[in-house]
Amino acid sequence: MAGSLNKVILIGNLGADPEIREMGDGTKMAKFPIATTEKYKNKQGELVSKTDWHNIVLWRRTAEVAEQYLKKGDSVCIEGKIKTRSWEDESGVKKWATDIQGDNMTMLGSKREDKSDMGHQAPTGMSNNTTEENTESSVKNDLPFS
Repeated sequence: MAGSLNKVILIGNLGADPEIREMGDGTKMAKFPIATTEKYKNKQGELVSKTDWHNIVLWRRTAEVAEQYLKKGDSVCIEGKIKTRSWEDESGVKKWATDIQGDNMTMLGSKREDKSDMGHQAPTGMSNNTTEENTESSVKNDLPFS
């Protein structure tokens, strides 16, 4: 039997500022949507643009970097895995959600008008790549959240 792999790489733009939550133990989580757009020509030769939205979840140091530097419209590359979760709503109906749990984030730039505003740029000496291996937290990646 062959092994399996759950790996996702997305390059897109934030649809909203990151929403930050702090867990009881102080661990931070960031959630935000990103849009990816595929452009192609249909059978009639017309250019078609299709946008998909992806829910991104980041933990610990990566979440802290997102909180500090990311804003709506910014371009990012997210590497991680697909996570599906389920719950029952107030009526007892089972609901499902699929998120991308980001293990690595690379900030690619901003679409904001004022490029002279350096407030969103990473300080000198700080890599735009952040990985969970760089954290010192021993908290598991599968913490529950809603």
